[in-house]
Amino acid sequence: MHAPTNVSVAHTPKEAGSCPIHALIQWRATGSMLSRISILIFGLVSYFVFFGTILYTIGFVSDAVVPKTINSGTAGPWLPSLLINSAMLLLFVVQHTIMARPWFKRWFIRYVPCAMERSTFVLFASVILLAMCWLWQPVPSVVWSVSNPILANMLFGLSMFGWVLVFASTFMLSHFDLFGVRQVVTNAMGNDYRPIPFRLVWMYKVVRHPLMLGFIIAIWPTPTMTVGHLFFAVMVTGYIFFGVMMEERDLVAAFGDSYRQYRKEVRGLLPLPKFGRKEGAA
Repeated sequence: MHAPTNVSVAHTPKEAGSCPIHALIQWRATGSMLSRISILIFGLVSYFVFFGTILYTIGFVSDAVVPKTINSGTAGPWLPSLLINSAMLLLFVVQHTIMARPWFKRWFIRYVPCAMERSTFVLFASVILLAMCWLWQPVPSVVWSVSNPILANMLFGLSMFGWVLVFASTFMLSHFDLFGVRQVVTNAMGNDYRPIPFRLVWMYKVVRHPLMLGFIIAIWPTPTMTVGHLFFAVMVTGYIFFGVMMEERDLVAAFGDSYRQYRKEVRGLLPLPKFGRKEGAA
């Protein structure tokens, strides 16, 4: 399959618009009904795999409920364990970084239907994340442990608040567009697809990346912080800052002065007021 002629890439909000976490691509539905239904099934399966994966990940990070958590399993020597964990995190980072870039999306839809692009990204990310959870090597040495039940519950509650913020942030824009469902449904109905216009709603008026803020809040508070959990939290937080930096470049390239002005007025991750500061990621 070669490059479809029914694809256009928008470069400014005036042309098509986009949410700040999705590709600037619009396209027309093509293909037979059987093809469109097949793509719909693929997209729905990808979404349910994602949904199961994120629920499992919450239990994994919280060290609760699921059979394999961040601290469960037989502990081995630190160095091999951390190397294995690093490899799994690196695989996730590489997949997420490359497949999220606009240049990759434009290349990818030369060979697969446009409607499948986002669902394919979601499926790959979910499978890698599940594999990381299952293959994660525990390093159970304790960094801190909170014995006071009230404080322990407060830390657990703060972590759950982070996960709630993660989910809420996706719905503030378009949850089903972010995870590929809107694309495959639009295609199945034979309608043209246009990206969701960027809107300053709810938390996006407070921070530019509430989804990433939610992840940071979710992974750090824990009654018992082990070396393995600390390693996970540090690495994921580092990738979040790197990912935000990469995404900001794409957004400036796409939206130009409109996004630069938004960046001047609203902080990236810290929900604090700006006092005449110039652009920055904080």
